[in-house]
Amino acid sequence: MEHGLARLRDGFPLSNRLIREMHGLLLASGRGSRKEPGEFRRSQNWIGGTRPGNAAFVPPQPADVEPCMGSLELFLHAPEPGVPELVRAALVHVQFETIHPFLDGNGRVGRLLIPVMLASAGILRQPLLYLSLFFREHRDEYYRLLGQVRTDGDWEAWVDFFLEGVEQTAGGAAATANRLLELMRADRARVAGLRRSAGAATRMFSALCERPIASIGDAAARLGVSLPTATRGIEALAGLGIVSEITGRQRSRLYAYDECLSILTRESAAA
Repeated sequence: MEHGLARLRDGFPLSNRLIREMHGLLLASGRGSRKEPGEFRRSQNWIGGTRPGNAAFVPPQPADVEPCMGSLELFLHAPEPGVPELVRAALVHVQFETIHPFLDGNGRVGRLLIPVMLASAGILRQPLLYLSLFFREHRDEYYRLLGQVRTDGDWEAWVDFFLEGVEQTAGGAAATANRLLELMRADRARVAGLRRSAGAATRMFSALCERPIASIGDAAARLGVSLPTATRGIEALAGLGIVSEITGRQRSRLYAYDECLSILTRESAAA
């Protein structure tokens, strides 16, 4: 995600080359690392079953992947009067998953493309719209509607489902953001009430608002302050009950902004 957005900011177009770059990074290690990261497939794949003959879905043959992805790339940039960017993202997602251009990671890249497309179009300033949880929560309906597009051309039902996911996900993200802002505003006021250590504590609090889990060394480096200053700040925040040490170690200790993480955890569990 970060690589793709950085490339877009530098003026590189959303293209098959960029999609392959993101795929290569995604599969650089771990699951799928031996399945040609960053390359369109040169062999047949399928979804469900043990072979193409009993599979739930068989994507295009390898020889058709490049032409299909070429057509998809043209659609990404073709002017389509009257087609909102959210609808375009819905159409691209189906087509990408139908082409299934990689040996592995197609679902992850297909979901990744949604916020990247919207960021490229200027709809999102930050990639804060992730439909992965919505798709997982409605997994059976997701696959059923993808299948209906492929077999019956039922685009309308798919687009309705996709936009419902956008509405729910965006609403939940906005509500979570508001809760986090309220929490941080209240805690910042508590920190400002400190006397001697208010300066150091305020700096460390700002660092934890950006990354709610951090070591003293990491936070000090990001803030450009000394380790003693960072330590005083963390100790002051711990005294207020805002942060706690979560490793139990004497070295390489990590501190967490507890209530911030609690809000994020509750939202993830609810989704």
